Amino acid sequence: MARPTAAYACSDCGWTGAKWYGRCPECQAWGTVIERDAPRVAMAPAPVSQARAARPIAQWGAEASAHVPSGIAEFDRVLGGGVVPGAAILLSGEPGVGKSTLLLEVAARAARRGIRVLYVSAEESASQVRLRAERTGALRSENGADELYLAAETDLATILGQVDVVQPELLIVDSVQTVSSALSDGAPGQPSQVREVAGTLTRVAKERGLPVLLVGHVTKDGTIAGPRLLEHLVDVVCHFEGDRQTALRFIRAQKNRFGPTDEVGCFEMTGDGIAEVPDPSGLFLSRSSAPVSGTCVAIAMEGRRALPVEVQALIVATQAPQPRRVVNGVDASRVAMLLAVLERRCGLKLSSSDVYVSTVGGIRLQEPGADLAIALAIASAVKDQALPATLAAIGEISLAGEIRPVSSATQRAAEARRLGFSGVLDGEAGVLREAIRVAFAQTVPGDRVDVPAF
Repeated sequence: MARPTAAYACSDCGWTGAKWYGRCPECQAWGTVIERDAPRVAMAPAPVSQARAARPIAQWGAEASAHVPSGIAEFDRVLGGGVVPGAAILLSGEPGVGKSTLLLEVAARAARRGIRVLYVSAEESASQVRLRAERTGALRSENGADELYLAAETDLATILGQVDVVQPELLIVDSVQTVSSALSDGAPGQPSQVREVAGTLTRVAKERGLPVLLVGHVTKDGTIAGPRLLEHLVDVVCHFEGDRQTALRFIRAQKNRFGPTDEVGCFEMTGDGIAEVPDPSGLFLSRSSAPVSGTCVAIAMEGRRALPVEVQALIVATQAPQPRRVVNGVDASRVAMLLAVLERRCGLKLSSSDVYVSTVGGIRLQEPGADLAIALAIASAVKDQALPATLAAIGEISLAGEIRPVSSATQRAAEARRLGFSGVLDGEAGVLREAIRVAFAQTVPGDRVDVPAF
């Protein structure tokens, strides 16, 4: 029997074999095994047309990249002013958070302004989308309904055919993980399929100057499903987040080639759809008319927006050997650190009490700028004495009990005064013990006379 010929060889060590390997069995190098008789073809340079020739950057106009408002101010805030023609925008979020509802509202408002929109639903039937449109008021205007086209397709080639027929000025695909292409193997949602679908739609957006809004699924870890290449292909990546127990929703930009990535859009889910909240200042404050012990207001930063958030604390004596530490909306590790600082630096006995700390409205405080408000709320609960209703706190607390300044302190203080908080405790108070004395004495940080010892 004739022996098989060596069809493959390693370009580094010269090893030969009849089978291809990704790693050379001899020298253990990766990607060096090639066909012995495979001709190497050098890529010839392609001719460049006059329209595509390279020019000095100052000669390129920027008019085609101007932002076009979507009709939803909070969404435009995150995008940097609106939708840019030819941009590919990916909107991700948990199931049921309201991604489809938001994009349907964007499509309806664009259609009312005379912009032709093609909404492609690859998850729901056309009748299901029509029912949602009636519930959210997308069919309120007849002229808007005439410019809003709806198709239920899951094949990429058919979607491109719909684009050729409709000639839209805005394309929405819901979602990129449920669309499949015949040019790629695998089921919809597989990395190869998502890569092919996203790459094709992005190329169509660039060639036609057509803005494309894509809906993306997330995994159980909260990351975007599919290959990481998906986030690199698109121009803007927005994440839609919210708690199912509350109606509040936030949009954050994780990537934006046309604007900032530190803006936050605030929305509220209602029975009639989704509504933007231009001033969410009152959403995170309690409705109590009289001051209550164990409460303090912190001025938190959500992107570039300063928001007042009320922190509530409850201290209950217990005989259990291990007191409970229950938190909601704040970082448990930071609360544990603040309890240790309050007991060691301020003399508060908390090791024999159950401690409960929560925020109002379901918002999460992750930044250290809320440390002072949490500490003051705990101290107020221990003394069972209410803090002034006009007091707000801003500051980070160190293990030494010092109050450190935080970022955007001027903007936080200005927002607090705009909302009627005449007293703002910040890093000027010096140490936590002194800040607590000032807060209960209802004085400003500069007044240190006749202040009772804490």
